Amino acid sequence: MTDKRITLAITGASGAPYALRLLEMLVAAEYQVYVLISSAAKVVFTAEEDMKIPARPDAAAAFFTQHFNAREGQITVCGKEEWFSPVASGSAAPKQMVVCPCSTGTLSAIACGASDNLIERAADVVMKERGQLILVPREMPLSSLHLENMLRLSQMGVTIMPAAPGFYHQPKTIADLVDFVVARILDHLGLDQQLMARWGYQAHSIQSKE
Repeated sequence: MTDKRITLAITGASGAPYALRLLEMLVAAEYQVYVLISSAAKVVFTAEEDMKIPARPDAAAAFFTQHFNAREGQITVCGKEEWFSPVASGSAAPKQMVVCPCSTGTLSAIACGASDNLIERAADVVMKERGQLILVPREMPLSSLHLENMLRLSQMGVTIMPAAPGFYHQPKTIADLVDFVVARILDHLGLDQQLMARWGYQAHSIQSKE
């Protein structure tokens, strides 16, 4: 599944830095990215990144294009009810989709097939077409309902990747913690990444030099 097209949905859970770094890496990897961003996510972006995302999809696309120095047309932002966008149909949607961060509300809606907005519909399309769907929830603690929804989705082939960075790489900054999570997402997407060495590789390299 490497047709160089992907859908990135951003919802209202805390974790705007994860979304920004992931989008940056996808652009650098020359992916065509369809960005779906909820109203709540825009509020979170303002609170966590002091970044105001334009309301109009075309203006938001221009904003992200400039911010990441993307090529013209590489980033497409779709409105929440833009039902004629490619991501809304199995005949045109990318086969890979990441929801990062993923609110537990969005997770619940995807689990029950609500499809009340374009994010939920796009996720439903990827699932029915047997594509790759990755959800990055950021919530704590998790209720039984949250866990049941995650289990249900996992049993349907969805990858659940909580935004839970590790510490064995001895992070020094918040950016290091963000890169840990984004690197794991990129690994699962099948993209080469240099953000973080995989477990054992660094130790093997050191031993080889001795």
